[in-house]
Amino acid sequence: MEVKIIEAYSRQEMPAQITQTTFIDFPKKQDQWNFSWRSLSKVEGGEIYKLTLKAEKPEIEGLIMLTLMNDEMLYMNTIEVAPHNYGSNGRYENVAGCLIAFGCLKSFELGKNNYEGYLTFESKTELIQFYQKKYGASIAAGKRMFINPKVGLNLIEKYLNRKL
Repeated sequence: MEVKIIEAYSRQEMPAQITQTTFIDFPKKQDQWNFSWRSLSKVEGGEIYKLTLKAEKPEIEGLIMLTLMNDEMLYMNTIEVAPHNYGSNGRYENVAGCLIAFGCLKSFELGKNNYEGYLTFESKTELIQFYQKKYGASIAAGKRMFINPKVGLNLIEKYLNRKL
């Protein structure tokens, strides 16, 4: 899937893509990534997608892991932007937004029954308010959160430039 991310320095939109990744692509924790994506890839039913620039030797800008729970509810196991995209000094913006919107899109494709269009996930306590403000997520219980279909459609339109 083609997307656009924003180069923070120039404010220029850069063509990028989200594709399913393979074991050989996974970044290593020793390269300052927070998660061991190689270990995460062993979770049964999990699919990992990468966001890369459309370039000759694209570097991974972010990763998302999605799992279809009970054959009906899409769960975002993990999301991470590349270390060079952290915070206000990051190289590219909208990486996490594009990946979350992609998760919302997949929830419309894979979700069933009452869960069609819902993207669920577990948040770190310190990020709950961030997910609420930036992405319109709601609290289900404790640290369990979800993005409802209406909000998901808005994120898909905003970050993926698509209407469903």
